[in-house]
Amino acid sequence: MRIDIISGVPALLDGPLNHSIVKRAIDKNLVEIYVHDLRDYTEDKHKKIDDYPYGGNPGMVLTPQPIFSCIEHLTSQREYDEVIFTAADGEVFDQPAANALSLKKNILILCGHYKGVDQRVRDELITKEYTIGDYVLSGGELPAMVITDAIVRLLPGAIGDAGSALNDSFQNGLLEAPVYTRPAEFKGLKVPEVLRSGDPKKIETWQQEQSIKRTKERRKDLYEKL
Repeated sequence: MRIDIISGVPALLDGPLNHSIVKRAIDKNLVEIYVHDLRDYTEDKHKKIDDYPYGGNPGMVLTPQPIFSCIEHLTSQREYDEVIFTAADGEVFDQPAANALSLKKNILILCGHYKGVDQRVRDELITKEYTIGDYVLSGGELPAMVITDAIVRLLPGAIGDAGSALNDSFQNGLLEAPVYTRPAEFKGLKVPEVLRSGDPKKIETWQQEQSIKRTKERRKDLYEKL
């Protein structure tokens, strides 16, 4: 898999790409991730990539020229399965979306910034728009890394135990059941007996019951979909 990320502030992506699961997946050649500085594609002599919006509203907007130039350059070299824009008003990014994207070959992500991007970019170049929640961030770099991390950890070989990703919250529409580790007793608090029973069927039943209970208590919206 190859993921290209276009950003006006590429330094914001350095940390997440150089640590943990994403870094290990890169080292294992499971994924190629390239970050493109939008300022490298601007024709403005001052390297500007934003301008004031028409209509007199406050704030700044990413201009179309450098984005069109960058995306047209990249798409001339390869075909992308999706060109994603991280937009506050996009579709909510969820586990099914991550699952679907993890099966793609080439993905391009455009990070929003300031008040967003010129609508002509969204109309002509973008195939998917995602938000990671009902709030506004300073830029799309954090959502881009959330999307990237959620995709990469699903790639075969990215994490040590492939079954771990399949048992995560949201994979089956439910929140994950409570988890425990050693010691069996800590400050008088004990691990549930069923988890120490060694009986796979009893453990599976308990985990399913706890998963449903936790979902009902914490995410009624998910529970109502069951």
